[in-house]
Amino acid sequence: MSTITTVNPATGEDIQSYDVMTEQEATDRIEACHAAFLDWRKLTHEDRAPYLTKIAAKLRDHTDELAALMTQETGKLLKDGRTEVELCAALFEYAAKQGPDLLADEERTHGADGKRGIVTYQPIGVIYSIQPWNFPLYQPARVLADNLMAGNGCVLKHASICTGSGLRLRELCIDAGLPEDLFQVIIIDHDTSDKMIAHPLVRAVTMTGSDGAGRHVGAVAGKALKKTVLELGSNDAYLVLDDADVATAVKFSVMGRLYNNGQTCVSAKRFIVTDKVYDAFVDAFVAQMKDIKMGDPTDDDVQLGPLSSKEQFDTVTEQVDASVAKGATILCGGKAPDGTGAYYPATVLADLAPGMPAYDDEIFGPVASVIRAKDDEDAMRLANESRYGLGGGIFCKDEDHAIKLARDHFDTGMVRINSFGAADPNMPFGGVKDSGYGREHGGFGMKEFVNIKAIFLP
Repeated sequence: MSTITTVNPATGEDIQSYDVMTEQEATDRIEACHAAFLDWRKLTHEDRAPYLTKIAAKLRDHTDELAALMTQETGKLLKDGRTEVELCAALFEYAAKQGPDLLADEERTHGADGKRGIVTYQPIGVIYSIQPWNFPLYQPARVLADNLMAGNGCVLKHASICTGSGLRLRELCIDAGLPEDLFQVIIIDHDTSDKMIAHPLVRAVTMTGSDGAGRHVGAVAGKALKKTVLELGSNDAYLVLDDADVATAVKFSVMGRLYNNGQTCVSAKRFIVTDKVYDAFVDAFVAQMKDIKMGDPTDDDVQLGPLSSKEQFDTVTEQVDASVAKGATILCGGKAPDGTGAYYPATVLADLAPGMPAYDDEIFGPVASVIRAKDDEDAMRLANESRYGLGGGIFCKDEDHAIKLARDHFDTGMVRINSFGAADPNMPFGGVKDSGYGREHGGFGMKEFVNIKAIFLP
């Protein structure tokens, strides 16, 4: 029997080993989840809500433990782990509070004489959730909260490097009273995962990861006629326009690039700066990035921890080196320190052009790409040239101008104005183009995997 071993990226030390399940063992868990779903679907939305509220309370009760586990498995700052637990609790509470109204039957009319019609949102069954390592608790929780409220069951295939976090989430859900088989965690390889997608009891698939992985999962699911929600990567552009407040832009740009050690799909990655403010922004931005304290993610005064794994470190290093080889300039960072751990410094690259990884692709680490634009219009054009479209940002004192650009021109699913943030329970989360499709949060995720059923009365 094969095993996987989780590793602390800050020290390189092994944490724990887990047996990889056989296809039959994984299938058994899907069947058990489906059996639990058949009972769960009979509950009203109001009956389901207290379960979610209790899960939220249980997560909060174990905040320190969960944050420490996530830091141990992925190297995220301990304080960021605590914030992540709170976000997860808020997602469960949001679903519990808003779900009964959002998913309630709707009265409609049909026919020329206005006969009565009903639109009802009915659960469909087992949702297969494939999740990455960068937010070990939040990624599975956002799927679980919405789908439990909708009446579905959930089977999670988590990233192998944070297996412990996925299993602990399930334990706490059961401790909070959730039926034991309604939420399953399976430890399997990619080939077995493809077979689980095709399993007849799996009714839909949601996945967060790279655009390459999204294409594969989407194709396998599409062949089996399974609906998918795909939240994929991005190289989000933050525009620093002619009338931007440079101090504000620098503050949130540093925050946006280094949040979660730079490993966030919706973080700021490309900084497109107009000629008028380019020098002022770059000088201040580089100065602050140089001062970032990197070190042990459990220390409260550390601002940047290690990357999640040696493999991730190697990927980021290769992307930076390839960009430099093609003409990019390193303004700070770009060279990892000697010593143990997958540490990569806060890095700023300039003189970028198409064909470089730092221009075209997503660098999942603390590497900022600075791109010069002629003016506001040129900045918007450069931002939209990307094949991605998850999030973005605009720094501009004229809020009305920023809103118009965000609403009418920015080709992304989310836009931040004069700020930075990752996710909010009350606002939709998702992207366009190679960043995927479908939405989570804000009530939208509750309706992604339901049977929107029309009932016609005479």
